[in-house]
Amino acid sequence: MIRIPLSTYRLQFNRDFTFAQATEIVPYLAALGISHCYASPYLRARPGSTHGYDIIDHHHLNAETGTPEEYDRFVSALHEHGMGQILDIVPNHMGVMGADNAWWLDVLENGEASAYADFFDIDWEPLKDELQGKVLVPVLADQYGVVLDRGELKLSFDADKGEFSIFYFQHRFPVNPREYSRILVPVASQLQAQLGDSNEDLLELQSLISAFGHLPGRSNSEPEKRAERNRDKEINKKRLAALCARSRQVASAIEATSSKMNGIPGEPESFDALHDLIKNQAFRLAYWRVAADDINYRRFFDVNDLAAVRQENEAVFTQTHEFVLQLLREERVDGLRIDHPDGLYNPLQYFLRLQSGSAGGGAGQKRVYVVVEKILSGNEQVPEGWPIDGTTGYAFANLVNGLFIDTQAEGHLTDTYHSFIGKELDFKALVYECKKLVMDRSLNSELNVLANHLSRIALADRHTCDFTVKSLREALTEIVACFPVYRTYVTERQVSPADFKYITQAVECAKTKSTAADSSVYDFIREVLVTQQAEGHPQFYQNSVVHFAMRFQQYSSAVMAKGFEDTSLYRYHRLTSLNDVGGDPLRFGVSVEEFHSEMEHRARSWPHAMLTTSTHDSKRSEDVRARINVLSEVPDVWRKHVSRWQELNSKFKREGTPSANDEYLLYQTLVGTWPAAGTSDKVGESYIDRISEYMLKAIREAKENTSWSNTNESYESGVKQFVEAVLGDKASVAEIGSFSLKVLRSGMLNSLAQTLIKLTAPGVPDIYQGNDIWRFDLVDPDNRQPVDYAARQNTLQNVRTSQELAGDQLKAYLRELLDNPEDGRVKLYTIWKALGLRRSQPELFTKADYTALHADGTLGAHIVAYTRAFGDSRATVVVPRLCARLLGEAGGLWCGEIWQNTFLRLPFGAGKFRNLFTGELLETEQFDRGSTLAVASVLNEFPVALLVSRH
Repeated sequence: MIRIPLSTYRLQFNRDFTFAQATEIVPYLAALGISHCYASPYLRARPGSTHGYDIIDHHHLNAETGTPEEYDRFVSALHEHGMGQILDIVPNHMGVMGADNAWWLDVLENGEASAYADFFDIDWEPLKDELQGKVLVPVLADQYGVVLDRGELKLSFDADKGEFSIFYFQHRFPVNPREYSRILVPVASQLQAQLGDSNEDLLELQSLISAFGHLPGRSNSEPEKRAERNRDKEINKKRLAALCARSRQVASAIEATSSKMNGIPGEPESFDALHDLIKNQAFRLAYWRVAADDINYRRFFDVNDLAAVRQENEAVFTQTHEFVLQLLREERVDGLRIDHPDGLYNPLQYFLRLQSGSAGGGAGQKRVYVVVEKILSGNEQVPEGWPIDGTTGYAFANLVNGLFIDTQAEGHLTDTYHSFIGKELDFKALVYECKKLVMDRSLNSELNVLANHLSRIALADRHTCDFTVKSLREALTEIVACFPVYRTYVTERQVSPADFKYITQAVECAKTKSTAADSSVYDFIREVLVTQQAEGHPQFYQNSVVHFAMRFQQYSSAVMAKGFEDTSLYRYHRLTSLNDVGGDPLRFGVSVEEFHSEMEHRARSWPHAMLTTSTHDSKRSEDVRARINVLSEVPDVWRKHVSRWQELNSKFKREGTPSANDEYLLYQTLVGTWPAAGTSDKVGESYIDRISEYMLKAIREAKENTSWSNTNESYESGVKQFVEAVLGDKASVAEIGSFSLKVLRSGMLNSLAQTLIKLTAPGVPDIYQGNDIWRFDLVDPDNRQPVDYAARQNTLQNVRTSQELAGDQLKAYLRELLDNPEDGRVKLYTIWKALGLRRSQPELFTKADYTALHADGTLGAHIVAYTRAFGDSRATVVVPRLCARLLGEAGGLWCGEIWQNTFLRLPFGAGKFRNLFTGELLETEQFDRGSTLAVASVLNEFPVALLVSRH
């Protein structure tokens, strides 16, 4: 039976947050009402990993996170408190740089003859002759020859293991045993003169030279030959280690020869032998900048350190999931979150294998709770037939955020933005250009591989053989740049109507942008992508077409992620609360009707999908976005202030730095993050550092004036100086701080409302670590700052004292929370009460229907309300929206007095409700087709309401 979580709390495990520390906070999470810990990856990752997504060993826990015994205590603590665990897993890639990934090191050592050669997505036959049968390893900080001549590449011999390696600082590259003779032959010649021809140690060394040299090469890559080669090379290594152990002369001669081969800086010819050795390896060491054009292994986007693995290979799936599936079977883990499923060759196949590998159920059935990090674009839906429970919640996060954006302000804020930056920006055109930029600068090599593959398909048919590689590559570039979604899910078995539509749309868009005289190449590519080109051809041709279509999908998703998420969203700043993963800056707000429609669909189709408002990948935390949203409610006031700040701070600019666009981003960032407990006359050094570091990341991601690969130190230092000057100037701080603190409480009201919606809407609410109280975080690494759980435990202890209060005493306590919202108790109180209801009446949220409620009267447009009902139980949610102007200059969270002449229409008869937050009993008024409830009575004592009743 699948165990559906009632709620989850995300914990980011690393060396700074361990199993032992997690065990200590389990009682707090249980008291808060959380049902499941939602753990970041904690399998063995590279040493020093801060996020766990660079796994190097899928069979063991990460030692930096804790021991197996500490893990068991963590799991036991969860179970003792009636809690479970959802684990984030990373099927798409592994960390490969360094000296720790045994599979990758085996590939580097043995090339195509490695037992793991098929585990990684490596193109062993690229166009470049130099890379035939090799893996390009772009790890060097400078040109290969320069690095070699500086003596930074070191040949090393491990006498205990009998093996040679080349080191580049912490990076180890095993030498192919077939090439050991290049080192050992000079050693044998030296020892022959010293020991004589008949010396037993010399004869053993000569025997080893012959044995190593006769190991099967790259052409013998069949499983049997691979196994034979692996066995023989290991035997020979042990023989060499034994020889060195008994003969100090042999060991010393090997060390001396290795040292000589390492050369002398300043004498280039002294490195010739080492160069020849390196050139004959199964890897090609290269300058890191070479990766964009020549890399021949698929990566996680453009991250050279993360090599993609081939989950379509069943052996890979088995090896990478054995331990995780064991955790599921032992019920130490209750469900899985799948990272980056769009990187998989065949996601459906992967999900079916995942469900099949867990305990119970029949073929094709859901056996374990699974949510996937699928990012949906526009009206895109999760593909039918996936045996999953839904996505991780990005679509919900953007949907609920849109409720608190005033759609009527779109024109005002567009004009303000364009006026400030001095030009108009077309976001759609911007995305198109950014995707082309990413293909050119970062993902060019992958595009070359696709174009070459497509060229081979074209050449195999006389009707398409005249398409050149250049024309195919240019057409592919345009189609990918025009692609409306991250990817399609074409397989050898099906092309869905949605996939057909997206491919056709991209091709037609690309045609309009093309300057080519003949557009038939686009029609050819379209036929390939929908696999119709395969019809009527031999099987090898059909296989090639399908393989290309499926590889193309992996590429288009990477380009969208880097071009849209990591470039465009850092260039377009009309209203930055819209700029998030899965969001659309052009969707300026969400109507109440749109929201209800989507929730009704979720209740029917995805009742157990995750509901999130902040994640480790968020560009801004939920509370930051809620504050920035307020600008849409006061567009004229915002324009007045931001124009004033631009004028006030112009004296701090140096040679036009920062650009007006970056400056506009800065001011919105300050409004969203200004310390809640701060003042309007001074900010601390730590805050200035945070903003400076964020702006550095933002401008590098934007890739306009600087970038990660081509840093413009002058521009970066100019931006840093500007930030420090603005936040160090009393007049500037006074103006920005005063405005930001006025916005603060309206933002808190927004956040409180969206929090209650998340906790009660159809799905499984997730709280990202620390967001149980206000958390004004920016993008990673800012959102990975340590969480003060001791302070939260104390706050929860204070909040829980309210359960002993009633009547006027409870009202007084709530008024205290609302008068002092900055301390975060009001958010924690809301979460605690709502989660308590979820735990006491789980079916009211896991099985309930969803009914939209409508508000009439003066302020009906400012209310969002709905009912969840199951059996004879009903929960009614009422929250305010767009209240900044209604509350006036003073702002605040208490807003009961403004709701006169506003009523909820209820589609059921008269009845009584208990307000979960205030303890009040409320009674509806009957009318012909139902009943009404005065919003003033519902929100009189607390700004949001959760009404519970039985019918």
